Amino acid sequence: MARLLMAALELAGYDVDVISQLRSFTATPEAAGRERVAELAKQEIERLSRQWRREGKPDLWFCYHPYYKAPDLIGPPLAAALNIPYVTAEASYSKRRDDGGWAGLQSVVVDAVRHAVVNICFTKRDEIGLAAHIPAARLARLQPFIDASVFRAEPATNDPHRLVTIAMMRAGDKLESYRMLAGALALLGDKPWKLSVIGDGPERVAVKAMFAEFDAGRIEWLGEKRAGEVVDLLYRGGTFVWPGTGEAYGIAYLEAQAAGLPVVAQKTAGVPEVVKDGVTGTLTTAGDTRTFADAIVQMIDDEDRRLSMGRAGRRFVLEERSLEIASKRLDQLLRENMVHDG
Repeated sequence: MARLLMAALELAGYDVDVISQLRSFTATPEAAGRERVAELAKQEIERLSRQWRREGKPDLWFCYHPYYKAPDLIGPPLAAALNIPYVTAEASYSKRRDDGGWAGLQSVVVDAVRHAVVNICFTKRDEIGLAAHIPAARLARLQPFIDASVFRAEPATNDPHRLVTIAMMRAGDKLESYRMLAGALALLGDKPWKLSVIGDGPERVAVKAMFAEFDAGRIEWLGEKRAGEVVDLLYRGGTFVWPGTGEAYGIAYLEAQAAGLPVVAQKTAGVPEVVKDGVTGTLTTAGDTRTFADAIVQMIDDEDRRLSMGRAGRRFVLEERSLEIASKRLDQLLRENMVHDG
């Protein structure tokens, strides 16, 4: 999404620079090295101050996804010192994290959000969360989007029995989604299906073990693929299946729909922001593996439903969630709030 935002800004006529390579992320609140990160941030502020005194300051500072593990330590003090607008996109705050030792770092995020001229939210859930805990925050919505230009070709006749999923293999929600997917497929009985799995990661051994009971020919392990290869593989599919446990929203859902694939996912977290339940796919009750399996069966058995939802998904992405549309909306938001900031 960070790369997509940069592309949207450039399409709208902005000059975009990645101004620092500093990584503020730490896995735990007490992780060794936080003092070092703070010192490096101070050095970056000094470096950029010197640079911009020579070359002229930018028109705004844009920060993507500041949150409790990776707050923006550079932008807010620089923006205040230089009197330039500060903007966030996909900032997040969770009160329960304060009890886990993250209160100090979350306060940095809260201050940044409070002083931003606008905080761009991709989901209603994020917008509600920020509004509830940071009432002074100025919030605006930008729907999740993709560069749909690579999906302009009309899908050829695809394989109705080929299921496709795209996801990293890592601990946490991703692993839980793989576990639910394997459980659902085990309930499909003798239905004809084949699953193409695109993705890799540190938990690949654990993921493959979850699918060990299936015949070798059922599962196609494709590993990590380049963007162009993913497009081709999606075009070959019949239905995109991914439970989406804890998914912020899921770019892969939009890509699948752009390729003409209906989606089977859970109605949870940010998934409803990118899949229209009953129109471009089927969203099932969170945690209900049986219903998830039934939704897959329905896609396999009902060709008219599968094709109709696939066509609706393409229209949805190409007409509502394209880079071009997002670029215009983003430009509008920035212009309105930069003027407001005075």
